This record gives sequence, C-alpha cells and structure tokens, in this order.
Amino acid sequence: MDEIKILDVVAVLEDIPQHGLLCSEVGTVVDLWREEVFEVEFSDNSGRAYAFAALRAHQLLRLNFPKDESA
Repeated sequence: MDEIKILDVVAVLEDIPQHGLLCSEVGTVVDLWREEVFEVEFSDNSGRAYAFAALRAHQLLRLNFPKDESA
C-alpha cells in the first residue's frame, strides 16, 4: 500500500464528530504532524475550507485517480 503524503486526496473511514465529519468525506492532506498523523483540509465545492482535522493514517483511505494519458 502506498504511504499517504502531503497533497494526497483522502477519504475519512469513520465519523469524526468532534470535527463534524462523516465517513466518506473527502479532503486533502496539507501537513504531516508526526509519524502517521496528518492535517487534512476539507473544502466545499467553492473551495472554501469548512474543516481541518489531525487524523491518523488508519482513519484515512488514500484515493487514486486514473492518469490522464493525453497530458
């Protein structure tokens, strides 16, 4: 399994009520706090951040997107 890195897109694997996050919400890793703990930013469709959370790797699923062969 690939390691989670800064700027990876991730999905939350469980509800995180203290941050108002539900399972499957998608965010972007913006910082590494310490080993296996990531700061994740959650934004709306307008790009406005609505939550930041320090989450452990086991709470996240790194999302993969197909490569654009035309680029």
